[in-house]
Amino acid sequence: MKLVRALLALSISAAVVGLAGCDRSPSPDAQAPAATSTVPADETADQFIARVNKELRAMYPQMTAAQWLSSTYINDDSQLLAAKANERYLAQLNDWIAQAKRFEGQEMSADTARSIQLLKLGTSMPAPSDPAKLAELARIAADMEGMYGAGTYCTDPADESTCRQLGALEDVLRNSRDYDAQLEAWRGWHTISKPMRDDYTRFVELVNLGADEMGFADAGEMWRSGYDMSPVEIAAETDRLWSQVKPLYEQLHCYTRTRLGAEYGEDRAQVAGGMLPAHLMGNMWQQDWSNLWDVVVPYENAGKLDITSALESRYQQIHAQKLANHTGDRSPASLADIEHQAQEASARQMTKRAEDFYTSLGLQKLPDSYWKNTQFIKPRDRDVVCHASAWDMNMEGDVRTKMCIKPNEEDFTTIYHELGHLYYDLAYNKQPPLFQAGAHDGFHEAIGDTIVLAMTPKYLESIGLVDAQQQSDEALINAQMRMALAKVAFLPFGLMIDRWRWGVFDGSITPDQYNTAWWDLKAKYQGVAPVQARGEEFFDPGAKYHVPGNTPYTRYFLAHVLQFQFYKSLCDAAGYEGPLHECSFYGNKAAGAKLQAMLDKGASQPWQSTLKELTGGGKMDAGPVLEYFAPLQDWLKVQNEGQACGWQPGATAASSAAPTQPAADQTATPAETPAAQKPAVEKPADKPAADAKPDDANPEPEQG
Repeated sequence: MKLVRALLALSISAAVVGLAGCDRSPSPDAQAPAATSTVPADETADQFIARVNKELRAMYPQMTAAQWLSSTYINDDSQLLAAKANERYLAQLNDWIAQAKRFEGQEMSADTARSIQLLKLGTSMPAPSDPAKLAELARIAADMEGMYGAGTYCTDPADESTCRQLGALEDVLRNSRDYDAQLEAWRGWHTISKPMRDDYTRFVELVNLGADEMGFADAGEMWRSGYDMSPVEIAAETDRLWSQVKPLYEQLHCYTRTRLGAEYGEDRAQVAGGMLPAHLMGNMWQQDWSNLWDVVVPYENAGKLDITSALESRYQQIHAQKLANHTGDRSPASLADIEHQAQEASARQMTKRAEDFYTSLGLQKLPDSYWKNTQFIKPRDRDVVCHASAWDMNMEGDVRTKMCIKPNEEDFTTIYHELGHLYYDLAYNKQPPLFQAGAHDGFHEAIGDTIVLAMTPKYLESIGLVDAQQQSDEALINAQMRMALAKVAFLPFGLMIDRWRWGVFDGSITPDQYNTAWWDLKAKYQGVAPVQARGEEFFDPGAKYHVPGNTPYTRYFLAHVLQFQFYKSLCDAAGYEGPLHECSFYGNKAAGAKLQAMLDKGASQPWQSTLKELTGGGKMDAGPVLEYFAPLQDWLKVQNEGQACGWQPGATAASSAAPTQPAADQTATPAETPAAQKPAVEKPADKPAADAKPDDANPEPEQG
């Protein structure tokens, strides 16, 4: 896990389990023990925070151990242990917050005042003080995670062989270009969340009760209070950042719609108002369009960057070598064992390569315990949570990642992302526990992605994953398009998830409008829609991990801006001069020292100060995003000339699905003058966490 401030979000995220339908309502004598902190007489505020830090450090390993178990051994027993650990933590947190009230208005050190504020924001799941309601909240959270973790779609419920979980359904969206097969896979996964609706409605009521007891209007206001600025200011800040990058997204959206039309036909490539069909975007949530590469590739064979084929080839070599070395029988069980061993060896090799980037900057090697305790691949003997996450188990160096690594580009870059969380954890382990967090949660998500930006074609060539790269305008556009499909396509998705939850928490989105509001926001910000109506009999928000997992999402939107600021700053520190998109600081110790200095600070000071020390400015800015993608944006404008770019969100996905062309009087605008619509906000904060994603990040695995 990464953030102390996101502690509960992480703990709940880790509690994914199966068989959520069983009745696990705790009996009165099974309630979590009440908090038992002994409050010394005449304790000062400084002494109080010192005690809280000591108590938190002591209880932390027990809680993370229960959460790790529930994610890597999914069953009712591990779910119960995780739920009880969550209850104990929530009860203790409420107790600490109540104790802190006696110091309001008193003089205290700046560090102590900051610690008390961070303590108050120490969970994304504020719990009511009533023990029965607290236990109910923990149970509901675990049950929703269980529904998600066990989610399965069967074309024939009577035939187990027709059942598929998320990974298999994602493979269809990733690899198939069969329109109907993709539609079935997309719809299939979105059936798993229908039973969550009532639980989620009650969950919202309970966390709002907890937030109210802490002095917040609702849980959404509490989430927005963790950014060293007012809730109103952070909302406005995310709007401002989105307004900077929205024109670039509009150009990418327009180009992609045209290429989908060439692939599937104009009548199938868009939904009413010029929106993109949700099931054709190569990703279950339309947050990452990388899997559309074969559809949208600007120039065939220019600057070929087929990382997946190279990784698969390396895996096949490992597998062949293990087969050659095997002297025993060749039974199916024996061959399955060899295959599993080869898969783990390949995953470890990929992880070693990611570690090498960090150590090349002068950062420490990962501890031996990491290699001993990490889940690299999916075990053969049990269900686990494959959602990629990074974990700090004890605040003293026991760090781990949890993934089900396969030899492909997505998982390879996800490893680099997750290790960013761990290097942040290791750096701020020197801080008191309440300061063991990112400067804000977006910082935590941005570290690993900053490194991913430095994985340039030349870097990939240097580690043998791609052939020698010939410089050309075509190769540059191809490289930028690959990056934009992941980075730019994500931005509006990062806005809309928490926009939806803020509305749910403050009551402006009522339970009878959950699904309609979800698709209205996806239409408004992403310009995507389902091809057929999705009424209130569905609960499509729950088909996204971070909703039942209660992981704030704004962090991911902010991270997608910050990573470009961090990247530019580290390139400057490395003495790089040239186009920003060509910079790699691999092996540069000066860049590493600057990164390490930022990581060391943790949450010990306002993020504005930490950002200024790294970049020279204390304000988040999407300017480096536009600088990085300037060649692609210019190219897209040329490609989109004559197209009616933009979309009409008024024809909502929940109510309409007839394919049409954007009308001249709709909000569609000419490609050369993209409309700057009013922004939205926020993102999964899936901290992934890094995975709060536990440090959640990647984000099923998915980044963000």
